[in-house]
Amino acid sequence: MTNTLFSSLFLAVLVATAAFKLWLGYRHQTHVADHRSEVPREFAQQITLGAHQKAADYTLARLGLGRIDLLINAAWVLVLTLGGGLQWLHAAWTGVFAEGSLLHGTAFLASIGVLGALIDLPLTLYRTFVTEARFGFNKMTPALFVADTAKTLALAAIIGLPVIAAVLWLMVTMGAHWWWAVWLFWLGFNLLVLLVWPTFIAPLFNRFTPLEDERMRGHIDALLARCGFRSNGLFVMDGSRRSAHGNAYFTGFGQSKRIVFFDTLLNTLEPIEVEAVLAHELGHFKHRHVTKRLVLMSAMMLGLLWLLSALMATPWFFTGLGVTAQNTAMALALFMIALPVFSFPFSPLMSAWSRKHEFEADRYATEQSSGEALVSALVKLYRDNASTLTPDPLYSRIYDSHPPASIRIAHLQGKTL
Repeated sequence: MTNTLFSSLFLAVLVATAAFKLWLGYRHQTHVADHRSEVPREFAQQITLGAHQKAADYTLARLGLGRIDLLINAAWVLVLTLGGGLQWLHAAWTGVFAEGSLLHGTAFLASIGVLGALIDLPLTLYRTFVTEARFGFNKMTPALFVADTAKTLALAAIIGLPVIAAVLWLMVTMGAHWWWAVWLFWLGFNLLVLLVWPTFIAPLFNRFTPLEDERMRGHIDALLARCGFRSNGLFVMDGSRRSAHGNAYFTGFGQSKRIVFFDTLLNTLEPIEVEAVLAHELGHFKHRHVTKRLVLMSAMMLGLLWLLSALMATPWFFTGLGVTAQNTAMALALFMIALPVFSFPFSPLMSAWSRKHEFEADRYATEQSSGEALVSALVKLYRDNASTLTPDPLYSRIYDSHPPASIRIAHLQGKTL
């Protein structure tokens, strides 16, 4: 392949993908707006017209921001690649560190991340303090936002910089089959993060306290006993400090597994409904969904690292993306930027797989708890999180990791749509 042909292919795929995403967003926007005036019949008894219209308006507002974000990101990709941005950054750091050195490569890659975060910052601020606040979800103060940002930057420096340096060192020193070594390092690092996240990293941002509600604990302990699940504790997270959205999740693995409830969730749901939501999450555990995803991600990562090793030997990969420097750090940067451009067609497959897992977890929840309580809990969560009940079907099939509300509820009630 020639550099001109690869440049043309990259540009064509980038533009086509952006145009397709914009069209999908327009479809979704039109579908949601067209169904704004009436609550779907199956939800009419639980969700008011006002709540339904709030969800529609919230969805439309987020779609508008999403379009802006899409265009900014596409422009940023072009600036970095064909616009010469990566080559300029590479040359700028060459004046500080020796070209091709570990320090040069680490600084180069880190600066790309910092610049990307700065570009995302205005939209992040608008999304948090305007859009989320407009719909009553944002509880974060400017001081808390600054504190979170500072902690994130500190963690990125303390953890991220050594990881970048380690990957570059392995790529340079491990020979032609370096991709095996990097893959093993990636596996070990991700397992370590899973282990230490619940007890060391997450508490830097939120306060976790043991669940004290005895009635709630009774429901949950009985469920855990039925399911044969052992955890390192039941915790309540102060999610209300930042947002009115509610959730529950598992985190950690092995002896560090713990169950975490947002305080907003516990304030909304009845104990039997919390039990049903937890039973759904236990369904993911029982069906080994997390393990399956980790195995798939690991296999994909190994394949992608092999692909990168092959592309590094082809001059057109560098020159076709607007750079003249051909070294390890530049190859890694180009690959991370180009990969999302070419991988979008796989999104519908991953979304469909995720929705299949959600149906399996729902089925498990109805076996171990109350299907009626799960339906009731989901409807409350749809209402309180302003989730649209009327997504565009094609948009949902491509993007959504969870089934649309009407289909999911119908499955739980033994119906077919």
